[in-house]
Amino acid sequence: MCPVCKGPLIYKKGQNELICRADRLAYPIRDDIPVMLEPEARPLAADETV
Repeated sequence: MCPVCKGPLIYKKGQNELICRADRLAYPIRDDIPVMLEPEARPLAADETV
């Protein structure tokens, strides 16, 4: 669940990230632990597909 909008997240194994489509944010997974802090999230580029 996204900490910002409370919506669903999509796991992207290749990037090792959890993606929120609604907020267009990618939360990193470090040492098998999701970092669910908005300041740590990467904004998705306009051309990135989810």
